Amino acid sequence: MIGVIAGALVAVLPSGSPARAQVAIIVNGDPITVYDIDQRTKLMNLSGQKNATRQQAIEDLIGDKLKLSAAKGYKLEITKSDVDNSFANIARNVRGTPESFAKNLESAGVNPETLKARLKADLAWAQIVRGKFQSSLQIGEKEILTTLENRNSKDVGYEYILTPILFVIARGAEGMAESRKRDADLLRVRFQDCKTGIPFARALRDVVVRDTIRRNSADLSPQLRDVLDKVEVGRLTPPEVTSGGVEVFALCEKKETTADTPARRALREEIFSEKFKEHANRYLKELRKSAMIEYRQD
Repeated sequence: MIGVIAGALVAVLPSGSPARAQVAIIVNGDPITVYDIDQRTKLMNLSGQKNATRQQAIEDLIGDKLKLSAAKGYKLEITKSDVDNSFANIARNVRGTPESFAKNLESAGVNPETLKARLKADLAWAQIVRGKFQSSLQIGEKEILTTLENRNSKDVGYEYILTPILFVIARGAEGMAESRKRDADLLRVRFQDCKTGIPFARALRDVVVRDTIRRNSADLSPQLRDVLDKVEVGRLTPPEVTSGGVEVFALCEKKETTADTPARRALREEIFSEKFKEHANRYLKELRKSAMIEYRQD
């Protein structure tokens, strides 16, 4: 799938003349224009494939046409909503909105529809490969354990019992964030254990103690795991400003678990990615062998 387009978007001056729509290639009856090739080349360079050539863009576009052609054969429909959601996810990853992300693409000389066309092909392809090779993509526990042993990887995970505590900031009073962080820090000093600390927090003004939650370390980001590793059981995490106020978490219990661990989760994703790529590449080559590809321009 398409990787996250990160980093600064460098502005590219427009070419001046209107984009040409001459058909350069036809794949199974579906055209690829000169404009498509130019746009895909720019997108590839923008997304980290430095010095992408026109031929690489052509191969990329042919692959997309083959993927979408296969989707038609399976009667698989990728809706506009599916594509827009994927586009919005990328925008969030670069800390923007779909609208601001689209403007950044345009300022770099890339029509947002160029990226959306690629996303549509990727979404269809992911479903096709997962469905066609479902059994081969299964990963057994024995395979995980054997690989971990061979790598001498540490296979320890934790289950955390956490109680969220929110220092509320009313809408329109965002300037109170620093004051509320000081209030949270004062509670951190007094908070020595969950048995006495949580009732004390409940009695504080404009403080909400939420329901206790249970989390496995494999479900948490490395950054959050690092925070929790530095907190003693019975104490509070450092305050963090959220949309509702300033939040801390009481770490009420922490115990080792082998049910699932960060190492197993990461390895499972790695093995799946390798298997997926292997099957996807092989199947795409099969589709290309039987495809009707007509080159009208080089």
